[in-house]
Amino acid sequence: MKILVPVKRVVDYNVKVRVKADNSGVDLANVKMAMNPFCEIAVEEAVRLKEKGIASEVVVVSVGASAAQEQLRTALALGADRAILVETGEELGSLAVAKLLKAVVDQEQPQLVILGKQAIDSDNNQTGQMLAALTGFAQGTFASKVEVAGDSANVTREIDGGLQTVALKLPAIVTTDLRLNEPRYASLPNIMKAKKKPLDVLTPNALGVSTASTVKTLKVEAPAARSAGIKVKSVAELVEKLKNEAKVI
Repeated sequence: MKILVPVKRVVDYNVKVRVKADNSGVDLANVKMAMNPFCEIAVEEAVRLKEKGIASEVVVVSVGASAAQEQLRTALALGADRAILVETGEELGSLAVAKLLKAVVDQEQPQLVILGKQAIDSDNNQTGQMLAALTGFAQGTFASKVEVAGDSANVTREIDGGLQTVALKLPAIVTTDLRLNEPRYASLPNIMKAKKKPLDVLTPNALGVSTASTVKTLKVEAPAARSAGIKVKSVAELVEKLKNEAKVI
């Protein structure tokens, strides 16, 4: 079984995001970048399936600038076998990314695609579902447990009412939730080995995909600053402040 794992390069979750002075977007100058945390979980799950003997090959793919090779090398150090970068300087929306991933799926013919449920920069939570629609594959989103046997997979999903288990016929799309696993750290020997693993660079044109978008970002603003909270000494004081200061009761 071949597993395809899309990963995304995002601002490191420990970094405080700054908006550009002209409000045209997020300032990425001299900012630490990292692999999207949900993508790390997807890579870990794919590698675990390979270690169990269920998968024979794990291929990671990213869409973005040349610098995304750094995150692909990280995925290779975590245990993936080879990588593909669809290189583009454009800022792409979820649908354009899904179309590019669909072209890669057609080329690679994986039996399972595992990707993070969302990216921490855009928070769209759309790409996995769009990819499933474009490919016609079964989908199991928000996975907290994945069990693969033969040509089927049971995916336990985290939903508002609790947990739901769905049976999927392979090939299938699975998007990962936080509780699926705990990603490992890449060891130094594996980081060195990752430098020699194959990494192919493609372009949208080579895949025959148009990435033209009908959506335009007009303005990006930082959220309004919130005043600091206060501590009260008694319930009576809390009620008094809610009534006279906050005026919510």
